[in-house]
Amino acid sequence: MNTGVKTAAFAAALAAAFGAAYGVGAGVGPVGSPVKVEHANHAQAPAPKGSDAGHGGHAQAAAQAPAAGGLQVSEGGYALSLDTPRIEGGRGELRFSVKDAEGRKVTSYKTEHGKELHFIVASRDLTVYRHLHPVRAADGTWSTPVDLPAAGGYKAFADFTPAGEGAKGVTLGADLAVPGAYAPNPLPAEARTADVDGYQVTLGGTLDPGKAGELKLTVAKDGKPVTNLEPYLGAYGHLVALRDGDLAYLHVHPNEGGPGPDVSFTATAPSAGAYRLFLDFQHEGRVRTAAFTVNAGTRPAPGTDASAPVAPAGTPAPAAEPGDAHTH
Repeated sequence: MNTGVKTAAFAAALAAAFGAAYGVGAGVGPVGSPVKVEHANHAQAPAPKGSDAGHGGHAQAAAQAPAAGGLQVSEGGYALSLDTPRIEGGRGELRFSVKDAEGRKVTSYKTEHGKELHFIVASRDLTVYRHLHPVRAADGTWSTPVDLPAAGGYKAFADFTPAGEGAKGVTLGADLAVPGAYAPNPLPAEARTADVDGYQVTLGGTLDPGKAGELKLTVAKDGKPVTNLEPYLGAYGHLVALRDGDLAYLHVHPNEGGPGPDVSFTATAPSAGAYRLFLDFQHEGRVRTAAFTVNAGTRPAPGTDASAPVAPAGTPAPAAEPGDAHTH
């Protein structure tokens, strides 16, 4: 496709993205937002002893099949408003706010996993992922630097729990765009191993629609198990799962465990199909992200071990970049 055609195609996609971003409900397009019914925010592995990052009651909820969530810009009386719905050149400051039913900026949140609000940006083709940590001004405006490597459509997710007794977690999603010639990448092939920055992460277990199952991720470096993972936001690992097509979040729950090499989660897919999993883990003072493609509803071939590694991931997860992903 020549540059003129690409540009025209992206312009049309951009116009559609802007329309969704300002609407009251984002369209159920690509599954790029987190699935949640009550609090299906980005999942976190068991917290180290003494931390306050527990997920009370999630073990029981894991048995229930989740619905796709995080697909709307407005939900539960709250709306995500992007002051910068487009990032020229892919690099700059991203500003946004969460507004209540009266249109006022929210300034009071519950602290969860060390933060008042967790913010994630993913490309519509699920090949770019950023877990950012924005800073809130007194008036309720959030801001964070962002560096997105390619033109195209993205989705931004705000995961938070408003302050107040009985308040439930909310995950909102809004469209974001980087102008320019755009050619989406194919979804990386399904694989059970991912290499990132000298680490090898192996995915075990299966993801089943409507049925809770264990996903176990094992971290190694230079062929040796890593048994001293470091706490990151009060836990040993965080898992975000996005469904291909509309970027919906999965219901993912952490299981008990120590500082490596295994980090375990319980997950239930809301439907059959392809999902992209992103595991954040910290070792030697730096956060890395390992990415996997998983097909829910498919079974391993007879005689094979579902937890055994297969071909290396076709596209290694990008390492965190200073001032971008995993900045505090």
